[in-house]
Amino acid sequence: MQILCVDVGTGTQDILLFDSDRELENCVQLILPSPTKIVAGRIARATAAGTAVLLTGRTMGGGPSTWAAEEHLRRGFSVFATPDAARTFDDELAKVEAMGIRVVSDDEATRQTGVTRIRLSDFDFAAIGAALAPFDVPLEPTAVALAVFDHGNAPPGVSDRTFRFEHIAATVAQNDLAAFGYRREELPERMTRMRAGSDPTCRRSFRPS
Repeated sequence: MQILCVDVGTGTQDILLFDSDRELENCVQLILPSPTKIVAGRIARATAAGTAVLLTGRTMGGGPSTWAAEEHLRRGFSVFATPDAARTFDDELAKVEAMGIRVVSDDEATRQTGVTRIRLSDFDFAAIGAALAPFDVPLEPTAVALAVFDHGNAPPGVSDRTFRFEHIAATVAQNDLAAFGYRREELPERMTRMRAGSDPTCRRSFRPS
């Protein structure tokens, strides 16, 4: 049995491919740049090239990617984002537009020209499979465990930071570490980042060439 475990952080994503036929210390492990750092680098390259940016894909972690987008805007270049991608910056799209990011529909995004397209996602199953393929490590997991720090969709007037700490306090009060985890079909609506990362379309089939 294989279990693909991915811990998505601000600087790195730490990956463990657990294999029940191996000793734990011999299971494959990878430490790679985090998705938000990768997105930040791609935005920075667009800034250097002086091109507008179009963000598509899913809601994901911010931090470095947010700072890169803000710098892109400060330099006078445009940032467009589809609604799901825009929620990376804030679940309230009015606040995203107040940052200077133009939120466009998926249809509008397909018609955009002269932009650098950057796809957002906390989890890229195909990329992990491609990284393992040259080492003859098949990626055929029975299950996937994805860890992200989701602040949740805070109610109007409640800060993300406050909402996050209230969620953590309520979960810790259950005195059960398993309370921090959810099956995909049991994820609360408010956990928007977790729901985006667990979307079945994230787990695309991978076939090495």
